[in-house]
Amino acid sequence: MLEAGTKLRLRFAKEGRAVYLSHLDLMRTMQRAFLRAGYPLKYSEGFNPHPVISILLPLGVGTASVCELMDFSLTAPLDPEALPERLTKAMPEGIRATEVYTGGRKVRELKWLRVEGVLEYDAADPAALCAPLTDFFRQARIVIMRKTKRGEGESDIAPAIRELHFTPGDRCVRLQGVISAQDPTLNPEHLPSALRQLAPNLAPDFASFTRLEVYDAEMRPFR
Repeated sequence: MLEAGTKLRLRFAKEGRAVYLSHLDLMRTMQRAFLRAGYPLKYSEGFNPHPVISILLPLGVGTASVCELMDFSLTAPLDPEALPERLTKAMPEGIRATEVYTGGRKVRELKWLRVEGVLEYDAADPAALCAPLTDFFRQARIVIMRKTKRGEGESDIAPAIRELHFTPGDRCVRLQGVISAQDPTLNPEHLPSALRQLAPNLAPDFASFTRLEVYDAEMRPFR
């Protein structure tokens, strides 16, 4: 049993229909789920108190994940082994709590993100695309236009790609890779965006991605 006020970290999955929840909707969903499950979240002080929760690496709409992390504290003692099942029962379809623990590492130590993706093609031969896709993403520079906090500007995404591998599937190319989670941040959606901008003959008709694991700079699992 953990004491009230203990800093905790929740690992959870966001899949299926839940991938279309925005970050703000997910925060509200989490607050309601904790309330329904009987876990009283700690609130901030001041004129506008709010639950003290923080999702470490906000997930883009449409991207699935099995490795999301959220920091929180409760105002009551907690049995960490009971929380995942009890909280999952209070969640909407597609969100699943998998683990809760203390002693989470500092966010600044999070560096790499393992992802898988499906690049769908209506007409092209997937087997013929794997080699040129590999060559494209092995370039020393891949400069694209992307949105930033200051608006739209050029960005070289090549340094944010640690590894990418492509294999043919049924009317699709499957992607496995490791990309930068922060400093710099690379959204998996920037990969098909780069193809649409720089190599439209390789661009998929549709792409979807799933986060699989997060790592520190030395590729050790981040917890």
